[in-house]
Formats: sequence, structure tokens, C-alpha cells
Amino acid sequence: MTTISVQPVNETRDPIERDSLELNPPQKKLIIGGVVVFAILFIYLLVTQSLAQPLLLAIGLLLGYTLFHARFGFTSAFRRLMSVGNGQALRAHMVMLAVAVSLFAPILAFGISFFGGPVVGYVSPVGVSLIVGSFLFGIGMQLGGGCASGTLYAVGGGRTVMFVTLIFFIIGTTIGAYHLPFWTEEMPAFEPISLATSTGLGYFGAWLVSIALFGVIAWITLVVEKKKKAPKMAPLPTAHGWKRVFRGSWPLLAAAIVLAVLNAVVLMTRGTPWGITSAFALWGSKIAGTFGVDVSSWGYWQGANAVALQSSIFADSTTILNFGVIIGAFLASAAGGLFKFTKVTPGNFWASVIGGLLMGYGARLAFGCNIGAYFGGIASFSLHGYVWGIVAIGGTFLALYLRPLFGLSVPKSSDSVC
Repeated sequence: MTTISVQPVNETRDPIERDSLELNPPQKKLIIGGVVVFAILFIYLLVTQSLAQPLLLAIGLLLGYTLFHARFGFTSAFRRLMSVGNGQALRAHMVMLAVAVSLFAPILAFGISFFGGPVVGYVSPVGVSLIVGSFLFGIGMQLGGGCASGTLYAVGGGRTVMFVTLIFFIIGTTIGAYHLPFWTEEMPAFEPISLATSTGLGYFGAWLVSIALFGVIAWITLVVEKKKKAPKMAPLPTAHGWKRVFRGSWPLLAAAIVLAVLNAVVLMTRGTPWGITSAFALWGSKIAGTFGVDVSSWGYWQGANAVALQSSIFADSTTILNFGVIIGAFLASAAGGLFKFTKVTPGNFWASVIGGLLMGYGARLAFGCNIGAYFGGIASFSLHGYVWGIVAIGGTFLALYLRPLFGLSVPKSSDSVC
């Protein structure tokens, strides 16, 4: 592995990280405002939608709070490994995935559901679409300053430039939805492969193989760290005792466990794992429809997807989860006294435009993002989740050479904003 070395440049993409060097007083007015917004939306969903929707809003809030509170990164985990050989965050991923597969296995095997509906994991084909999409996503998340979950929680934390990333993420995934039939129908691909149901291993055998793979990956990161003498991640200040639940920072491993448990709860609540970017395609397509674009004729919006396009966005479970993530991150940032809008430089802006477009387009081609394809796919025992992670790391490696072109540094050790 080659260590990337660049001249120091002004790092402007991680204001949350820099501001968190001191534990600030909580922003009480913002906390009250966030709670009020959540309560209004929760009641509205309770009155107008099925019971699952307000529950998913609450789960999304917990997901967003956890992501921000621990600065749990996907983008930064890949970047640190490829730039300086630090694998701490990637090992936290392995813990998260190990807990997830341990929970998903019985849920998927026995169809455990809170509301009695079908329960299915994310199992998608491995082909050109997946490889191209995940590679583009890997580049995009390093330029855009965050992955799909990172974009949402950074928006909730007030990082102004991430609003730019989100807008172009939505545009990119809408274009990807339009082009998707070409990539899935014209480009070669293998049939979806599940370690549990396609190999004869069963869920227990697939669980054993998965745990072994996670152990091997964690061991490799330790070997790389020792060889590269990688710097450790800088610790973040935090409150002590019970106050740490609400303020300061959580250990990465604690957040990894919480995220895995919450993803399993999402699976049992709506019948599919946590996802993010399908809602972006829905939002973008609905906006395009208001400008006269006949999105209903797109191949992406045929079949089961047509119902979502014709319904209110409040009936879309992924949309509700996304709203919850943003509100949860907002509350976490306000509780830590960290919420504030930040400066956008020309380099930030154009990196976010390009990064957002690449992530959006790549997510549609790759059947999801770091959450739906990588986290949800691997937790569902799908081979495509592993391929997504490997190829996205390849995109990350290339992006390390592109970041300085936009005035973005290649962090030395402590960058932990997703």
C-alpha cells in the first residue's frame, strides 16, 4: 500500500471535527426547536400514515444521533486506511457488521417482523453496474466530504457545504435512475448471490463465514498499521458518566453496536434493512415531474416503484428514516454545542458539486450506497456488499490524488467526519 503524501493545505472540510476540540455548552434553544419539529412530524405521521412510519422516524433520529455523536465515518474510514494506514475505524465497521449479521441471520431465517409482513435482505447482482457505480461512489464521497449517511448527518450538524453535496447527490441519483435500465439490462452481470441461500451454507454457515471474514479484515488492518506505523486517531473530548450518553463523543465500537442493532430494528419494522439513496431518487424524480418531465415512463419507476412515485413522500419509509437522521444529528450537534453554519470556499463548492453527482449516480448503479449496499448488503449476506466495499476503496485511492486539486488535504490521522 502506498502512503499518500501531499504538502499541507488549508483543511476546510471538517469544521465539526475542529470545533469539537472543546466541549461547548449545549444550545438549549436549538434542542427545544429540534424536539418540537420531531414531535410535530411524529404526530402527523401517526395520524396520516401507518404505525411503522412514526416508529421509523424515531429510529432514524437514533441513527442520526449515533452517527454524529460518535463521528462514525464510512468515507473517513476508507480515507484513513488508504492515506496513512490507520484501520481503527474500519475495525469498528467489522464490529458493526459482525453484530449485524448475528442479528440479521435469525430475522431473515425465520421472517421475524413487528408487523407480520415479509422480511427480505438486500441481495443484488454483481456486474458492470455494481463495479462502475461503487467506484464512482468511492471517488464522490471523498470529494463531496461525506457518504450518504455522512451527508445527512453533516447537514443536520450545520455544515453548509454539505447542503451543496446533498442537492447534487439528489440530482445525480435522479439521473442514475433514468439511466439504470441501460446498466442493468444491457451490461453483463451475475445473478444475485447470497452466502446463505445461494451456496448451501444456510444462515448459520453464512454467519460463520462472515465472522471469519471480518476477523481476517480486522487482522489485515492491524498488519498494515504496524507496517506503516500509522498515527492513531485523535480522541474527542466528552462528558463523563451518564452525561456521555447525550454530550461529547461515544467510542466508535459502542456506536458500531448501536448502529447494527438499529439496522436490525429497521429490518423488523419495515421488512427491509436501512437505506438512504432511494429516497433521493424519489425526491429528485418528483421535482423533475413538476417541471414536466415524464418520470413515470422511466424503467426505474415501473412495477413496485411506481407506487412510491404516485404516493406522498411521507408514505415512503426511506424518506422518513432520512428525516429522522437529519433531526437526530441536529439534536446531537446542538447538545454538544456544535451546531453552526460554516464557510463555503470555491474549492469546497466545486468538490461538493462533483462529489454529490458521482455519489448519486454511483449509488443508483451500485444498488445503494455505503448504507444500503455496503452495510445492508453485507449484513444480508450478499456478495455484492463485499464487492461494493472493495471497489469503493479503489475509488477512494484515486480520490486521494484528486482532493488537493480542490484545496482539500489528505488528512494525517484524526479526520473522523464521515
